[in-house]
Amino acid sequence: MNKIAVKRFLVQDFQSSEAIKTLRTNIIFSGTSIKAVALTSFSASEGKSSLCFQLAASMALAGKRVLLLDTDLRKSVLQSRLRVRERVDGLSHYLSGLANVNELLRETDIPGLYIIFAGALVPNSAELLGGESFDKLIPALKEVFDYIIVDAAPLGQVVDCAVMAPKLDGVVVVVDTTHNSYKLERRILDQLKRSGGKVLGVVLNGV
Repeated sequence: MNKIAVKRFLVQDFQSSEAIKTLRTNIIFSGTSIKAVALTSFSASEGKSSLCFQLAASMALAGKRVLLLDTDLRKSVLQSRLRVRERVDGLSHYLSGLANVNELLRETDIPGLYIIFAGALVPNSAELLGGESFDKLIPALKEVFDYIIVDAAPLGQVVDCAVMAPKLDGVVVVVDTTHNSYKLERRILDQLKRSGGKVLGVVLNGV
C-alpha cells in the first residue's frame, strides 16, 4: 500500500513551528506514562484537527514512532484535510468488528508517523468508543507506538471525548480565543474532570 503524502502539509513559518515544538516538549516532559493523549475543543473550527496532525508529525520528526488516531466518528475532517481521496476503512470499522487494526494502519511519507482514520461516520460513536473493543485497542497500540495522538470530537457538541478520557493518559483542550466564552470552556474542563480524565493543559489558538 502506498504511503500517504502528508509532508506537504507541515507548517512552514518559524513561529508556528516553534509553538508546535513547545507543545511537543511539554507533552514529552509530562512523564513517561503519558503516551496516549487526546486533543479536543468546545466547538468545531478551533484548529484541533490541524493541531493534532502538526503535533503528531513533529513528534515523528523528533524520532518517535507516532500514531495519529482519528476518533471523530460523527464528523471527521482529517481525511479530507490531508486530501486522501480513496475510500479508507478506519476506526469505526474496527469497533464494529469489520476490520482488524493492521488493516487500518496507514503509513505516511514522514518516517515514524502512521494514521488510523475515522472510517465510516456513525451515529452511535459514544457507544462504540465506550465499548470493550476500544478498551483493548489503546493498551495494544501503546505497545507498538511511543505516542498516540487522538483527534477527538468537540466536547461541547458530543460527549465522545469524556467517554474516552479515562482510557487515555491525558487530554489537551484547544481553545480558539475568537470563538467561545470562558464559561463555555470551563464547562468542558469540568466535564473532563468529572469523567475521570486527566487534563494536561490548554492550547490557545488564534491568538
